Amino acid sequence: MNKFLSCDWGTSSFRLRLVLADSLTVVAEIKNGQGIAATYNDWQQNGKPSAREAFYTNIIQKQISLLNRQVNIPLHDIPVIISGMASSTIGFAELPYKKMPFSLDGTDMEVKIFDGDKTTNPLIIISGTCTDNDVMRGEETKTVGCVKHLADKKGDKLLILPGTHPKHITITGDKATNVKTYMTGEFFDLLATKSVLAASVTEGGIINYTANRESFTNGVKAGMQGNLLHNAFMVRTNQVLKQLPKQQNFHYLSGLLIGAELKGLDAKIPVYLVGGATQLTQYNLACSIAGISVTAQIDADEALIRGQKVIFLKHYGI
Repeated sequence: MNKFLSCDWGTSSFRLRLVLADSLTVVAEIKNGQGIAATYNDWQQNGKPSAREAFYTNIIQKQISLLNRQVNIPLHDIPVIISGMASSTIGFAELPYKKMPFSLDGTDMEVKIFDGDKTTNPLIIISGTCTDNDVMRGEETKTVGCVKHLADKKGDKLLILPGTHPKHITITGDKATNVKTYMTGEFFDLLATKSVLAASVTEGGIINYTANRESFTNGVKAGMQGNLLHNAFMVRTNQVLKQLPKQQNFHYLSGLLIGAELKGLDAKIPVYLVGGATQLTQYNLACSIAGISVTAQIDADEALIRGQKVIFLKHYGI
């Protein structure tokens, strides 16, 4: 396999990359709002129940055609490795969750290949994983892609993957043994846009700006030490009593919720952060404030691509 198409198909977004397999170099990529939810709604309105896979395959082929405009090489027959919500109840095809623990080498993941007459590209879908009371789709692939960054195989480690629903994934030896999901990102969006606090916050300014950093720091401390429901209302009183401008209130609220997420973590367990640049900056600062040592910061996109390659090769060879 010289090249592959890496597909990250989320609930609200679609991302497709042409990747050189040896170096994991991204040659070209597209990103748009053709997420699983929108695709499912389109299928419900315009598709036939018996033709679900064909409908979703057509969406993928259109996206490949868009990507093909950026490069001067044919993309047919190149495998498309798909992570995320494609394996969900509203996805391309529902696949069962792999019950945790799972091996970090990707050998025991739930994976299925679709290679019918409706596509010029083999489609490889990686399913999610679950415990008795939690689930994830997409993060399991990133977890496999993080192995090269782990210091050793002894003792427990914790991967923290920020996002709308951050995941805390426990690594024990050579297996991922547990996951806990938090509502941090979604709570922030609801409070900042749909609640009484919406009039008290304004997005803007980088966190490293002194006043924003101080507000974020105070938020993290309040989230770790106090009552979240009470301290959230302080965003309102900060503005009404003119104690903080709206921009700094924004960072206070962000810190408050991240602090509540990190509350109770064992500071002795090595933490690995897996995210984008902004997320890594926020969570690294929050961990520092909380007295939690961060062993490494890992780019989430690179982890996803590496994990997809590892899982594909383990299941289907070269």
